[in-house]
Amino acid sequence: MEAESPSKIYPVIALREGVVFPHTEPVLTFGRSRSNSALQAAFAGDKEVIFVAQRDPVADPDSKDLYQVGTLCLVEQVLPAGNELLALVKGISRVKIGPIISTDPFFTATAETLPESQVQNDTQIALSKQIVVEYKKSFDLGKSMDFLVFMRLMAGVPASELSDQVANSLEINTAGKQELLEMLSVNARLEKVLQHLTHEIKVMELERSISTKTQAKFEKNMREQILRERKRTIQDELKKMGSSDEEDEDDDLGDLRRKIKKAKMPTDIRKKAEKELNRLSQMNPANPEGNYIRTYLEWLSDMPWSVMSPNHVSIKQASRVLDADHYGLKKVKERIVEYLAVMKLRQHQPKTNDQQQSPTILCFVGPPGVGKTSIGRSIAKSLGRKFVRVSLGGIRDEAEIRGHRRTYVGAMPGRIIQGIKNAGTRNPVFMLDEIDKLGNDFRGDPSSALLEALDPEQNKEFSDHYLEVPFDLSQVMFVATANMLDTIPPALRDRLEIITFPGYTLEEKLNIAQNYLWSKQVQSAGLPKSLKISNEAVREIIRRYTREAGVRDVERNLAKIARKLARGLAEKKKISHSLGTTDVKKYLGQYRFPETLAEKQDEVGMSTGLAWTEVGGDILFIEVALMPGKGELKLTGQLGDVMKESAQAAYSYIRSRWQKLGLKDDFYKKIDVHLHVPEGATPKDGPSAGIALTTALISAFTKIPVRRDTAMTGEITLRGRVLEIGGVKEKIIAAHRAGIKRVILPKENKKDLVEDVPANVKKDMEFFFVSHLDEALKLVLRMPKIKTRFSEHILRSHSSLTASA
Repeated sequence: MEAESPSKIYPVIALREGVVFPHTEPVLTFGRSRSNSALQAAFAGDKEVIFVAQRDPVADPDSKDLYQVGTLCLVEQVLPAGNELLALVKGISRVKIGPIISTDPFFTATAETLPESQVQNDTQIALSKQIVVEYKKSFDLGKSMDFLVFMRLMAGVPASELSDQVANSLEINTAGKQELLEMLSVNARLEKVLQHLTHEIKVMELERSISTKTQAKFEKNMREQILRERKRTIQDELKKMGSSDEEDEDDDLGDLRRKIKKAKMPTDIRKKAEKELNRLSQMNPANPEGNYIRTYLEWLSDMPWSVMSPNHVSIKQASRVLDADHYGLKKVKERIVEYLAVMKLRQHQPKTNDQQQSPTILCFVGPPGVGKTSIGRSIAKSLGRKFVRVSLGGIRDEAEIRGHRRTYVGAMPGRIIQGIKNAGTRNPVFMLDEIDKLGNDFRGDPSSALLEALDPEQNKEFSDHYLEVPFDLSQVMFVATANMLDTIPPALRDRLEIITFPGYTLEEKLNIAQNYLWSKQVQSAGLPKSLKISNEAVREIIRRYTREAGVRDVERNLAKIARKLARGLAEKKKISHSLGTTDVKKYLGQYRFPETLAEKQDEVGMSTGLAWTEVGGDILFIEVALMPGKGELKLTGQLGDVMKESAQAAYSYIRSRWQKLGLKDDFYKKIDVHLHVPEGATPKDGPSAGIALTTALISAFTKIPVRRDTAMTGEITLRGRVLEIGGVKEKIIAAHRAGIKRVILPKENKKDLVEDVPANVKKDMEFFFVSHLDEALKLVLRMPKIKTRFSEHILRSHSSLTASA
């Protein structure tokens, strides 16, 4: 049946979802009043009606919401069902709808039949056969379809009907079905239908695979659960009969129980572990909490509750190991040997309540690269103990030290308990590296968490948040390292015994490089052991390529030379087997530092001071410039508050002694004074530059030059007294490294020179000890004749006062 003429008017029913195809006989449900009216009118008339899909599933569509292509159908039967109508319709042909004529009580419009484009060829036959095969495959996979339609298609139908029937059964959206309806080419429609059908089959195969796996897993779990219940029942019956064979337990649970027994835990802790194990045995294997309990029990059983390294302390052996591994550091080694001697004697004494605490905690403080961490390894080696190192730099979370509570996902014990477990003994040498670089934030203060671990009276019952049981740390030998003490909280510092590591002298660096570093780099680079480097070459590296308190930069330069030699050997070039100073420049390039940092000539308004930093000693140049002004004192060079106050005190001292210095009483009123300490990007602070600041100011005012070969350090008062300072060894070594020949020190620091400064350094330098600034001025100012009072002719007109800066 076809549309009789373009002028014939048909009832039009909008389908909210879906499309009706020609050759199909679907049963449709209608509930909207407009659709019911159109259906009843068509059934009462010639039973012809046009079904057209909506673009959007709105409840009350207008003509703009309808597609232009629909299907002319014949209403074969209508049945009421409450407020709805059920209708059996039969698709006749594709039609193009004309303008909507009326919308009330239902849509009406004219329609024009769209003829199909059909070319019967081999392609159409192949497509039809493939669709039939795939359609049967989808039926086998469980696709729902009308069985009579399936049998009809299997028996053979025209290509046009085949494409429409299969398209009607596809599970695609309305837009996709509308696209198939609007395809007039049968071959193109067959290709599109085959594409959709193939995709559907792949999805169904995947669903079946997932369903099969899920069902298999479910059946396995059910079977396992039933077997476990039976096994538990059998075990209960065996226990009632008096049998307690652990082999009847689950393999995992049996292993855990054996590990708990083997760990030889204290009684209270073993009871807690067994309680958790019994709780685990009663849990469903699928319960996620079971994994947490199992991990907790593994941690408990892996801790070395009763395992200790042999504690044979041999003082001679310890001394040999320390001397073999480290050059110099005499006072440090002496203190460590004393510590070990106390430990040895305590082993042979009967333990009383007063002697339960262990010796104090050692803390090595010094610049980078002086051997703080490596000497900890040597201590462990000399004692025959395990060595554990934990770097605390940058740690801000308290839980890193004490662990996380077990209630958190991914909870772990803290760094201390982890280190003890990794060591496998309860008495290792435990190094807390970079303890001065601990941070704190909203997550807590890690340094506070360390208080319990490092307190000898508390750490025998150290409590980790994860383990929730006390662990005895009293047998652990804790050693801490730091670059500076200022950032260590006072409460934590109080528990530490500070051992200061000074910087190395040139001769010490030379011996370390020859005896330790060069052989290490030769072996690391794969070079022959016969390759040597001369002492002069090493001195050249230390003087002209490094400026440090330790030896790390020296090692880096030696490694650079070794790599270049290795490349030469690999390229089969001839290399020297004894390196000299010329080879150093050849491999390391131009000098990085001058041979000495001291000034080349005596200067007015410039003095040389000495400073202590966390990476060793250093020298400071203080420059003063005078200019016409109003008596202001300007300080630059990123000076700290203490150093600024020292400069103010020096200025006040000079003003108070204007007569003895040969100055006028109002000398300061018409000039401005600018005091600058070079290397302005480096912060500087402390009172020990007082002498140098005062000397530079007096030199500028009196125009008397300062000796370039003299450096000075010491705090001054307003009355000119020179007070004691710290860091003497580091400062003197820095002066020696810079080529300074004379050093002025406070009188109270004479003891430091005798005890700390190496003999070879003292041999190359001249030292002067002063208690008042007047004594220092006589030593450092270049005057033709020493007087207690400077000549009046020194001062010139204020407008002409200036200093070389």
